[in-house]
Amino acid sequence: MRIDASSTPEGIRLSEDRNRSKNWKRWGPYLSERQWGTVREDYSAHGNCWEYFPHDHARSRVYRWGEDGLLGFTDRECRLCFALALWNGRDPILKERLFGLTGSEGNHGEDVKENYYYLDATPTYSYARALYKYPQVEFPYRRLVEENRRRGSTEPEFELADTGAFDGNRYFDVQVEYAKAGPDDLLIRISASNRGPEPAPLHILPTLWFRNTWSWQSTNGASPKPRLRLETANAVCAEHHSLGNYHFVFDTDAEVLFTENETNALRLSGTPNPAAFVKDAFHEYLIAGRREAVNADRTGTKCAPHYQLIIPPGETRQLRLRMVPAVTAPERFFGKAFDGVFAERQREADEFYAQVISEAVGPEPRNVIRQAYAGLLWTKQFYHYVVADWLAGDSAQPLPPPERREGRNREWEHVYSRDIISMPDKWEYPWFAAWDLAFHMIPMASVDPDFAKQQLMLLLREWYMHPNGQIPAYEFAFGDVNPPVHAWAAWRVYQIGSAHGQRDRQFLESVFQKLLLNFTWWVNRKDAEGNNLFQGGFLGLDNIGVFDRSNPLPSGGLLQQSDGTAWMAFYCLTMLSMALELAQENSVYEDLASKFFEHFVRIADAMNNFGGTGLWDATDGFYYDQLKLNGQVIPLRSRSLVGLLPLIAVEILEEEKIQRLPGFWKRMKWFIENRPDLARLITWCETCRADHQLRMLAIPSRERLESVLRYMLDESEFLSPFGIRSVSAVHREKPYIFRAGNNEYRVDYSPGEGNTYLFGGNSNWRGPIWFPINYLLIDALECYHRFYGEELKIECPVGSGRLLTLNEVAVELSRRLTSLFLPNSEGSRPCHGTDQRYALDPNWRHLVLFHEYFHAETGRGCGASHQTGWTSLILRCLEHVSPKPASSA
Repeated sequence: MRIDASSTPEGIRLSEDRNRSKNWKRWGPYLSERQWGTVREDYSAHGNCWEYFPHDHARSRVYRWGEDGLLGFTDRECRLCFALALWNGRDPILKERLFGLTGSEGNHGEDVKENYYYLDATPTYSYARALYKYPQVEFPYRRLVEENRRRGSTEPEFELADTGAFDGNRYFDVQVEYAKAGPDDLLIRISASNRGPEPAPLHILPTLWFRNTWSWQSTNGASPKPRLRLETANAVCAEHHSLGNYHFVFDTDAEVLFTENETNALRLSGTPNPAAFVKDAFHEYLIAGRREAVNADRTGTKCAPHYQLIIPPGETRQLRLRMVPAVTAPERFFGKAFDGVFAERQREADEFYAQVISEAVGPEPRNVIRQAYAGLLWTKQFYHYVVADWLAGDSAQPLPPPERREGRNREWEHVYSRDIISMPDKWEYPWFAAWDLAFHMIPMASVDPDFAKQQLMLLLREWYMHPNGQIPAYEFAFGDVNPPVHAWAAWRVYQIGSAHGQRDRQFLESVFQKLLLNFTWWVNRKDAEGNNLFQGGFLGLDNIGVFDRSNPLPSGGLLQQSDGTAWMAFYCLTMLSMALELAQENSVYEDLASKFFEHFVRIADAMNNFGGTGLWDATDGFYYDQLKLNGQVIPLRSRSLVGLLPLIAVEILEEEKIQRLPGFWKRMKWFIENRPDLARLITWCETCRADHQLRMLAIPSRERLESVLRYMLDESEFLSPFGIRSVSAVHREKPYIFRAGNNEYRVDYSPGEGNTYLFGGNSNWRGPIWFPINYLLIDALECYHRFYGEELKIECPVGSGRLLTLNEVAVELSRRLTSLFLPNSEGSRPCHGTDQRYALDPNWRHLVLFHEYFHAETGRGCGASHQTGWTSLILRCLEHVSPKPASSA
C-alpha cells in the first residue's frame, strides 16, 4: 500500500476533512437498506422485531430511529434523505427499498432477495456508483416467501433469479452515481438501461424526504418540522432548522409529487390519519390512481419528480439532478460542467486507487479490489439508538408494554448512539457488530486511516462501552460476547499507519487505556474458576460447538473453551505489543508490559498443562474444548476452528527493542530464571537465528504447532480448495456425538448453510469458509515464519510431498481464498455458484458479490450477499499473492 494523503485530489479532500476545514464527509451513502424489522423499531412486548415491523408496513409506517431507501444518500445525522423509487407498471408496490425474507420466512434465516451491486466509492464520497437490477415482470414477492418457507434446511435458498425474473434479459440496469462539486454540492446521475428485447415502461421517482424527528415528543419538546416546497418548475427548496436550506433541482421537466413523512394509520390499523397526506402517498397515486393522495399545494416533507419513460431495447435513458445550498446561483446547476464534474471525479478516483493498490495487481484482481473497497465504503450507516428512550417510550406516543423493561438491552441504558458506523451490511445486518467492525478497519486503514481509528475508538467511548468494561456486541443483545479482537485491530491499524510514516501514538495510547478496562472485564467475568481457562460463550462462532455455548449446558457442568482461552492469550499478546511500543517513549508502560507478558505465560501454561495436559489432547495432537462435570474432565473431540485458534496467539519480541526497556527486561529475565515451570511447553524462551535476535511468545510449542498444522493442511480435514474449513470434513462420515442422559448432541460437517437450529435459524459455523478466521491464521503463519524461517517446513497439502515454509503456506491459503472471486478457466467466479450469467453475460460478468461465508467444497457464496465488511479482507489477500494480469480469454 502506497497511499500518500497529500498526493491526490481525494487525498487532499481527506486532509481537509480531517483538519475540519471542509466537511467532505457530511453527505454519504449512510442510508440503511432496511430499517424495518430492526430491534430499534421494535416496541413489542417480547422482542419479535421481524413481526412487529414487517416489510409490508415499511411503505406506510414512519420510522422512529432511522430511514431506509434504495441506493440512497443522506447527511451524517440522517436529516435529509435521497433515494430511488421505481415502478415497472406491474408491481403491486413501488420499489422504494430492498425486499427480503425475515428470519422465520427463510429456510436459512433472513435473506435479501434482490440483485444490487456497489461498484465504486471514494472515502469522502466525492464519487460513488451503484447498480440495481430491476425485473420488468411483476416482482415475485409472494412466490419468494412461499417457496423459501416450503423448503427445509437441507435445500438451497430460492433466489430472485430462480423465479425467472431475469429470463430473456427482461430487466433494467438502474445505475445511480453521485459526485461532489463541493462538500455540500451533490450531483446525481441516474442511468436506466433496458436489457430486454422489447420497449419497456419504467417510472423513476428520485425521492427526497426528511426523517421524521417531530412526531415523537410532546409539542414543547418536539424538534421544529422542516419543509419541502416547490420553488420553480424544476426546483424544490428544502428548509431544515439545523441542516440549513438546500435546492433540489432536476434538468428534465416532470410532475413533482409532494406528501408528508407521516404514518398511514388508516391502512395499518383502521384509525383516522392525523395528517392529510401520508408516507405511502406516491404508491397510492401511481398504483391505485388516487390523485388526491398527494398534496396539490406542492409542499410537505417528502417529494419526488415523477418520470414516465418508455425505454427501447438496448437503450439507456439518463436523469440528472443536483442538491446544492440554497445560495447557489441557478445557472450553475447543469450544462457541460455537470458531466465534467463526474468525469473529473471518476478520474480522481482512479488516481487515488492507483496509489492504494499495488502495481503488481492485474486488471481482474484490481476490479475485485475496487468493488471490495466500494462495498466497504457503501456500508457505512447512520445508526441511531438511545436505549433509555427506547425502553421508556416517547411522550407523544403510547407507552411500550411493561415487559420491555425486563427484555432486550435493559442493562445498557447508557448507550446513546447517533453516529456513522461501519456495518457488516445494510440489509441483513443493519447494525454494528463489534468483532465484524474490528475486521472492517484493517482494509479501511489503507484508504481512510482517520475513519478506521475513529471507529475503533467509538465503541470504547463511555456512551457505548458498559461501565463494567464490556464492549457492546450487537443490537440483538449488547450483552452477548464477541471475540476480543478490538485490540488486535487497533494495533494493526496503528502499524499500517506507521508503515506510511503516520505513527499516531495518541491514538494508540487512548485505545490502550480503554482496552485495559475491557481486558479486566474479561478476566473477572469469563474465567469462572480463576485458573486462566476461559469460557466466553458462543464467541461469535454460533453453532460451532456441541452445545449452545450462550446458555447453561444441558448436561450441567462448566465448559473450558479452547477458543475462549486462545482469544484471551491473543488479547494478552496484543496488549503486550502495544505496551512495549508505548514504553519506548514512556517508561510507565514497562510495568504494564510485564503484567501482560506474565499473564500470557500463565494462560499458555493453563492451555497446555493445567490438570496435566490443559486443553491439549496428546492422543489426537489437537486442542479441544473440555467439559468439567462431576469432578471429571471430558474432552469434546469435535475438530473445528476451536482447536486451530490457539495458533493465532503468537507474537515476536525484538530483543534489541526490549533491551532498551530496563524495567521490562529485568522483570522478564527474572521470570525466565525463577519460573522455569512455566517455560516447559511454550516457545517464548526459544532464541531465533542469531542475526535477528528475536524471541517468540506462542501457545503451541514447535512440536504442537506442527501437529495442529498437519490437521489444518490436510484436505480430508480442514484444507478446502478455497481456504480453511470451520469444521473438519472428517465429521462428514464420522459426526462427533456426545450423549447426556437420554439426549444426543452431535456435530456434523455442513460445508454450506447450516442444517441445525442450535443457535437460531441462521447458524453456519459447521464447515464453511469464513474470512476473519482465515485471515487471522494467515497473519499468524507469517509471524511464525518470521521466527522459524527456512528451518521449519511443513507438507502442504498433507500427502503431496511438497514442503513449504510457513510464509509459503500463508501465500497458498491466500491464493485459495482469492480463487473464490477470480474467474476460473471457464470464466466463472466460484463465489457466484452455478449462475452462468456471471460468466457469460457482459452485463453481469464484471460484477462481484462479497458473501458472509462460502461453501467449503464449491466456493459458492452463502449467507448475507453483501457482507463486504470482513469479506473485504480479500483485497489484502489479492495483494499478498500479486497475481499476474488475466489473459484476454
